[in-house]
Amino acid sequence: MTVLSLLAAATATPGRLDPVGLFLDADIVVQVVMIGLLLASIWSWTIIVSFSMRIAQLRRRSGAFEKEFWRAEHPEKLIAGKRLDNPSARVAASGISELERSTKAVKIDREATRHRVALAMEGQVAIEADTLSERLNFLATTGSVAPFVGLFGTVWGIMNSFFQIGQQQSTSLAVVAPGISEALFATAIGLFAAIPAVIAYNRFSHRVNAYEARLQRFADRLNAQISRELEGA
Repeated sequence: MTVLSLLAAATATPGRLDPVGLFLDADIVVQVVMIGLLLASIWSWTIIVSFSMRIAQLRRRSGAFEKEFWRAEHPEKLIAGKRLDNPSARVAASGISELERSTKAVKIDREATRHRVALAMEGQVAIEADTLSERLNFLATTGSVAPFVGLFGTVWGIMNSFFQIGQQQSTSLAVVAPGISEALFATAIGLFAAIPAVIAYNRFSHRVNAYEARLQRFADRLNAQISRELEGA
């Protein structure tokens, strides 16, 4: 006996649904669909957990950096001597780096410098947001595709049940019920994979947008400070 067979025998309860048994008794096509959906569900939960930890860590690091940055008398020295391990630090570094390049000329164009610094920081903000949200596409795909993949398994299983009716020349419920149960189980797994993915994608998209807005506010404040320094130069 295989491990799954032993597990099915151990968990089987008379009069109750047996998921392992349904999987083992299903057609090979339906089994492939179930396995694919379960793998998608596992990967979705991996993304959910890792993303939650990652964005929480980034928010803490960014908050600590921004407090230190605004308190520093010479922020450019803070950037030069600090590992850029958070988006806020990288946004500030991009703005200060552009400022240093633009002020190397003998004659400084203040308006053009302000514009270039703003563009540099806006570009870095967009990069940070894109990097943070790149793995969320899998959640969106799983949420939209998984129910249809499960439905495919259901349709295939029901077709197989009708085939059994023809083979056994019987329309008894006992003939078609097992196949239909196995087929519907595929739809259930599809929903099991899709529902958390959709909820997580919507929630995380909101958090990414909020974090992007926070970075943009930091960039705007830094750009305003640079503009004041240019005016006084």
